[in-house]
Amino acid sequence: MTRLPLIVTRPEPGNAATVQRAKAMGADVHAVPLFAARPVAWRAPAAGDFDALLLTSAFAARLAGPELARIASLPVHAVGAATARAAEAAGLRVAMTGTGDAQRLLDDMTSENIRAILWLCGRDRSEFDARGAAVVAVPCYAVDPVDPPAGWSELVGAPAVLLAHSARAAKRISDLVGDRRAHLSLVAISPVVAAAAGEGWRDLAIAEQPGDVAILAQARALWHKGAK
Repeated sequence: MTRLPLIVTRPEPGNAATVQRAKAMGADVHAVPLFAARPVAWRAPAAGDFDALLLTSAFAARLAGPELARIASLPVHAVGAATARAAEAAGLRVAMTGTGDAQRLLDDMTSENIRAILWLCGRDRSEFDARGAAVVAVPCYAVDPVDPPAGWSELVGAPAVLLAHSARAAKRISDLVGDRRAHLSLVAISPVVAAAAGEGWRDLAIAEQPGDVAILAQARALWHKGAK
């Protein structure tokens, strides 16, 4: 049975991790990063002014640089397992690991009366309800769009399944593909990401949970469907 090509658009190093998982599932997978992450200059505030450090992306721990040492005493609340691993690799102490949903993680933090929160984040980020907490956002990295690699037009010119790991990725995919998308399927990691993708796709699926395992499970269902 011929399976539809699977196009992974997230930036590295996450792209390689997703590609490896997809290959293990037997996918015809293509690494097509549409963004690249880089550090930006920042200054760490006084750690004593905060109760906890919130990390909603592994990039924050990987790209923060030497300033991170100045806030290493703060307990880290990481959005998911990959972010927690990156934090520990950077020498931080992880107090809580969420399930991939930043709003739910913040809700859990405020339910434990954590009120002064330092959010080490990206320059472009999604906002959420602080639930009355004082959340100070400090960007330490940026994720910038890059030109699609050679072969992009050929890949999206035929039936394929694309993965969108963020709302920015979904919007970028939508802009690059344009109106000629009725032959393409897209899997979004969350309902918010699906909304950013717009309409007109052959299929638009949403992962049951915000993570690689769930998004690839939806992709597998679509490539089987497309091969029939």
